[in-house]
Amino acid sequence: MPVPPRHGTERAGQNLLPSGGRASQYFTRDGGSPAVYAWCDYAAVGCSDVTLRVVPLTTPVAGADGYLEVGFTGGTLAAGQSTGELQLRMSKSDWSDFDEVGDASRSTATTYTDVPAIPAYLGTALAWGTPPA
Repeated sequence: MPVPPRHGTERAGQNLLPSGGRASQYFTRDGGSPAVYAWCDYAAVGCSDVTLRVVPLTTPVAGADGYLEVGFTGGTLAAGQSTGELQLRMSKSDWSDFDEVGDASRSTATTYTDVPAIPAYLGTALAWGTPPA
């Protein structure tokens, strides 16, 4: 079964934030293989402005051997603004099920809420959240 992360980013703070230098990481244990693919099914900002990349960790950590990096190609995000909803999908090349139990970024929330286990970066600097150690 594909993993269907739903995602959105809201800007706190006072200054405009360039979207092109921003990315978040959804950590998973089954995503560390190059045979994992990701798609954007819907984005309020438009899927053409969303970048997805499955990245294996060179050294796996508890709850993660890879992550889905979600980025944006441009634009700005002012204080209080949101990217709006992103509906994303990951799948293994053989379409076998993911075992999400124990995945570092998995949340059981049924409404949008802050999930510190999905860290956000400005360039290479951690801006919010906590990556798994």
